[in-house]
Formats: sequence, structure tokens, C-alpha cells
Amino acid sequence: MDFFTVKWDDGVVVLLDQTRLPAEEVYLSCESVDDVVAAIRRLSVRGAPAIGVAGAYGAALAAHLSETTDPAAFRAEIEPELTKLREARPTAVNLAWAVDHVRRVLDSVADRPVPTQREAVLAEARRIHEEDAEACRALGRHGAELLPDAGTVLTHCNAGALATGGRGTALAVIYAAVEAGKRIHVFADETRPLLQGARLTAWECGRMGVPVTVLCDNAAGSLLARGEVDCIVVGSDRIAANGDVANKIGTYPLAVLAREHGVPFYVAAPTSTIDLATLTGAGIPIEERAADEVTTPRGLRITPEGVPALNPAFDVTPNALVAAIVTERGVARAPYEESLRRLLED
Repeated sequence: MDFFTVKWDDGVVVLLDQTRLPAEEVYLSCESVDDVVAAIRRLSVRGAPAIGVAGAYGAALAAHLSETTDPAAFRAEIEPELTKLREARPTAVNLAWAVDHVRRVLDSVADRPVPTQREAVLAEARRIHEEDAEACRALGRHGAELLPDAGTVLTHCNAGALATGGRGTALAVIYAAVEAGKRIHVFADETRPLLQGARLTAWECGRMGVPVTVLCDNAAGSLLARGEVDCIVVGSDRIAANGDVANKIGTYPLAVLAREHGVPFYVAAPTSTIDLATLTGAGIPIEERAADEVTTPRGLRITPEGVPALNPAFDVTPNALVAAIVTERGVARAPYEESLRRLLED
């Protein structure tokens, strides 16, 4: 893989600016926590695991920038920055998960000198990044077994290396299957309004040498009806305790279509995406993004002046439509209340 999504570079958080893809491959140097928060909010970095890694490195940046030598003052300076990072985007649970892990590390070294606390925060951020990369590899191996030896896989949004600290979630399953000798062709939904499939998944599959065809979102049903899709694999930004899945808007109708046409609908996500504190999908907060992403994408007006636009970033797929949830610890199937909890307890 000849690109990276996020890394720590000697006191700077470096991010591949995904708003510039596929036309330009530009890396952002975030030198403040506000820079990291802004990058998360404008989707320069996106995808739940990648946001979590960026948030952890943002916490390390806050610690790096603090000049105090007093442990109490250090924590007082860091805490508001952690809160800003945690609240940068509401739906992706990995962001809160990562920041909360950093907080627990800080609690454990609260009585140590400030340099020790700084080192502990950076070590935790690196651990989160490394564990995500390993989770992607393991998740890919588990999920590859579900794919046919030869066939087509439909995916939505981008759940690849661009969305994680490693090789991806849904796309990691595809990459592992291809490396195992399976002949897979990917159909990538455009994923309106921001076209993460057309811009990002198509770009990434091309870089990884996986055959890919971009598909208008509203053409998926026709393709399924003609029997041209063998399975659907998507990622997730939050999975409730009962297996309800929040993912990029447009995922739910794909799951309904998959059920109608007898095509398995798989979800691939690390266990950090599972939120047992949220009992059902009804409790998952759904981010509402700016209307101008719909009305004037990239500055081009496509709706009449004065007409409002609704722009939810995610929808929730009920667990009954999910054939399996693939994680780095194995594959969960219904009843998800039991199987997901077992995965987290292993």
C-alpha cells in the first residue's frame, strides 16, 4: 500500500486530505488540536476507525503542545482539548472510544511527572493505531471466507484503508479474498451526496489492483434484480448491542434490497465499533450535515435557490437484515445480543 491515511510525525498529525481525492493526493499537517477537529468535521479524515486514530493522535498533540510542568495544570489544559476531539463527530463511536482510552491512561499516570504523562498519551495513541491495523488484517481474513470463489461484491461509501488505520473493514475483506486467489469484482455505489464510493473506493481499489465499477446509487436495485450481485459488504460507524448497524446514508435500502433478492448482507467492523451501552439502533445519534453538501456540492448549485435540503449522514439497518457481522475476533451471527457480547468478552 503506497499511501497512508493518518500518522504521527514528530509532533504533527499528518492526514491524507480525502476531500481532494481522486484529483489530488495532498497531505495535511495538523499542528494544533483545532486543526485535527476541523479535519474530522470537514471529512478530510473520515471513516470511524480512522477518526478514532486521528482523535487519539489529536490527544497526543494536545499533550505535546502543553508547556506546563505541573501535573494538575497539565491535566487541566488537556481536558478541554479531549472534549473537543470527542465531540467532533457524534455518530462514529470509535472517536469517543479512543479519547476515553486516552483519558483512562491519563488517570493511571496522574501522579507521574508531565513528561511521563506525555509519553503515555503518545504510546496509547500508537497502540490504538497499531491495534486497528492488526484488526483490519484479522477482520479481512475472517470475512474473506464468506465471499464466493468468483463473483461480484457490492459496497457502499468507503470502508477501506482510507477509513481506518490499516487496510480497511469491508474492503479489507475483499483484499484478503483477492489475495487468497478469489476472483472478485467490486461494484462501488457512488454514495451521494459526497461521493465517497465514486471518489474514494474507486481510487483505492485502483491503487490496490482490485477490479471496480462505479454504480449510481439508484442502480443497485436493478443490478440485484438481474442477479449480478453475489453479496453486499459494508462497514459501520456504530453497532448497537442488538446488532442494529449505523452506516453511511443509503445503507439501509441496500439491506432491504438484499433481503428481497436473497443476497447476503454483511457488515465488517472492528470490535471498537460495537457499543453495548446503546441497546438498539434507535439510540444511535444521527449526524445531520450542512444542506449545502446537497444543494451546492463542490460549489456547483444543483437545486433552486431557497429550496431546503435534508442531509442525514447515516441511517440504521435493523439487525434482522444483517446476515453476519465480521470483526477481528470472528464472525457474529444472530442472535446478536449474545454473539456480540461473547466477542467482546473473549
